[in-house]
Amino acid sequence: MIHFFGKKNKIIFTVESTSILNNESLNKLSWLFDFPYLGKNSIKGDYFGPRPAMISPWSTNAVEITQNMGVNNISRVEKYLFKDPNLNFDSMLYQDFKELNQKIFRLKGKAKPILKIDDIGVFNKSEGLALSDEEVKYLNDLASKLKRNLTDSEVFGFSQVNSEHCRHKIFNGKFSIDGTIKKFSLFDMVKETSRINPNGIVSWSGACIFFH
Repeated sequence: MIHFFGKKNKIIFTVESTSILNNESLNKLSWLFDFPYLGKNSIKGDYFGPRPAMISPWSTNAVEITQNMGVNNISRVEKYLFKDPNLNFDSMLYQDFKELNQKIFRLKGKAKPILKIDDIGVFNKSEGLALSDEEVKYLNDLASKLKRNLTDSEVFGFSQVNSEHCRHKIFNGKFSIDGTIKKFSLFDMVKETSRINPNGIVSWSGACIFFH
């Protein structure tokens, strides 16, 4: 069930709940958004907001806040702004809506069927997976061992977990300056900092960095 809070032709907060919200919960949400509950099943107008398939980081935080407030049956919260012709937005993340209704979060597309890969080398190039020749050989050998073709999800998943971003294969490689191999790789230098000052690191963000 979708509940709408806000002001028409300005901003609309959409709240998806797994059950009917009582008056106490509705009042708490009105206080949270600082806008009244509209009590309608749909809102017509030119709005833009997150795509149905992409739950925004803002929504994740908002749902956690509602849980802390004692409203425990909220599954998603998104905000939609009335469309300003002078305002540009990223079409990869947002889209236009002529009406906000009970189907606002429903996906229209269907999942594509599983694709069995006949030629991993060709698939690697066509999808831009950046697998090395050694990795392609490893996957081909694995397919032979399993006596079946690998699926697109399996190959794509391997390319991600075994990528430079997660494995730091280059970042953790030998570090040479003017032909001299240094004691520490670039990644070793990062880890050395944490070894010397183990209590001075606040957080690591945006990368798969593991020290242990």
